[in-house]
Amino acid sequence: MAGKADDSLLFSGQSEEDEDQALYERILLQATQKIFNARSPMPDSKQIRPQPGFCIKTRSPQGKVFINVCRSPSIPPPADLTEQELLCVIEDDQTAFRIPMSLGEPHAELDKSGQGCTAYDVAINSDFYEKLRTNDFFLEFFVTVALEGLSSKYGVELSSEWRLLKHRPFLGSISEQSIRTQNRPGIQELASPEAPALTLWLEPPSLMTAEIALPKLDSARSLALSLGEDRLVLAGADSPYRLDVYVPHNVVQERSRAAFNRDSKILTVTMPLQTPCR
Repeated sequence: MAGKADDSLLFSGQSEEDEDQALYERILLQATQKIFNARSPMPDSKQIRPQPGFCIKTRSPQGKVFINVCRSPSIPPPADLTEQELLCVIEDDQTAFRIPMSLGEPHAELDKSGQGCTAYDVAINSDFYEKLRTNDFFLEFFVTVALEGLSSKYGVELSSEWRLLKHRPFLGSISEQSIRTQNRPGIQELASPEAPALTLWLEPPSLMTAEIALPKLDSARSLALSLGEDRLVLAGADSPYRLDVYVPHNVVQERSRAAFNRDSKILTVTMPLQTPCR
């Protein structure tokens, strides 16, 4: 590949004396479906650990999705409207009623049958959470807003059909989230990374390659790449990009490699296939 290549994501049997070893250890390409949720605190922000609330089940084209609705007094409440007042606002302009919420990063989990699925943690104000528990109208509106917010933030297609799980308050484990401590316009307290352009192709008989366009980046230092058997997740505490996709073939994670080209601003991931294709 022409141009200067950033090898900070390459794992090719480097010796321990390699000067970039510390960077390799920090930017992991693991043989696991674990999604990295670690974040560096943003300016004018603080870390919170919300309490579990209730769990919503829906779907994406890739499979089951669970929304963990959590609560924290650190998140400001929305305007205290009655049901009739909210109805009037929606009829006039649905975007006029803003719900402060923290939309956590996707994390891979197992459902009760042991099948892989994706979960998101959505944190809201504790008092507003109690209102949702007793008012179906506000609950319907909140879930609609949350699903739209997650779809927009992470570039995932979520079904508008959902179900409240009665006996499961949370799927997975509760992670810390970073929220802004200064008042800012809009409902989101977390920055909204975009989904980068992805090109995926097969090189028969036993290799699959992904090219991810990252025009806003100058290096790969802000990235964390996690590769599962059939899933690729790109994240980063300070990265403007977020990607979570399933790949069409099972790959050999421990033999996969990645490199970022500083000139083309493209991250290339090569993934050997478990079963050769024709």
